[in-house]
Amino acid sequence: MLVLPIILSVIILIAGFAALIKGADFFVDGSAALARNLKVPGLIIGLTVVAMGTSAPELAVSTSAAIAGSNEIALSNVVGSNIFNLMVVLGACALFCPVPVESIVLRRDFPVSVAVTVFVLLASCWKAIFKGTVFRSQMSDNIGLVSRWTGIVLMVVFVGYLVYLIIDAKKHPEPETDEPKKPYWKCILFILLGLALIVAGGQAVVQSAKYIARVAGMTETLIGLTVVALGTSLPELVTSIVAARKGETGLAVGNVVGSNIFNIMLILGISSTIHPVAVNTASVYDMAILLFVSLLVFLFSFSKKKIVRAEGIIMLLLYAADVAFAIIR
Repeated sequence: MLVLPIILSVIILIAGFAALIKGADFFVDGSAALARNLKVPGLIIGLTVVAMGTSAPELAVSTSAAIAGSNEIALSNVVGSNIFNLMVVLGACALFCPVPVESIVLRRDFPVSVAVTVFVLLASCWKAIFKGTVFRSQMSDNIGLVSRWTGIVLMVVFVGYLVYLIIDAKKHPEPETDEPKKPYWKCILFILLGLALIVAGGQAVVQSAKYIARVAGMTETLIGLTVVALGTSLPELVTSIVAARKGETGLAVGNVVGSNIFNIMLILGISSTIHPVAVNTASVYDMAILLFVSLLVFLFSFSKKKIVRAEGIIMLLLYAADVAFAIIR
């Protein structure tokens, strides 16, 4: 009698998406109100509070895997989520409306994101890259390691980056607006309630979708590449789309770039400090793809200081091609 469990899974799936959307609504409203109260740009809140909140699923998955000693998933989870954030989250936002990218993001935050990706790639498997063995290895072969020292460096740099953001925000306060302010307790309540709904909704969607996919005959690998990858990135996707539709584009872009920095510096940093992370050939290719799409999005953003619908479509198509490559290999 599979009919009843499938119906129940579909109901949970719909309820999960509803919780995600409503949670993102609360989260964006609370975050935007907090930014106004603190007189800091929405971009800063997006790079910090929103980015950390929406990256909670990736943090949970990677640290749990690291503690269990099976943390090869930590690197693929981080790199896969970062590719998804750039290609799908920003691409989907651009379908609804042009996504302006502030000059400060292009000068400061995008370069930081690219630099730490290059650092992880070189620090973990520079021998295999320079000797060319990466091109002669099987996809599952381990050819490098994200060491504890690399993890510690990533965490220290992340703390420094956060401190710099806070100092910079204090130096450049936002001008006062006539819009009525929410009390601080209400801002925090909206953020916490929104985050709780986002996390719970994301889990409901992932678990129900995994069951439906399994019944439909999908393999565990394919489920991991599609359902689980989408599930851990759903908070960023829904939050950024809601922020873009509300006109809070600073939050939308800050959320994506901030989440990517948070993922690779703090999540990978914590995971590799708990237990060094083995790097296989497939992960090297994925990091190379992440660098390519990072530079592509930077180019799109730099050319017009915004990402338009046509560029969003290109980004979504490239992500589809990346998923196809991951399945074929």
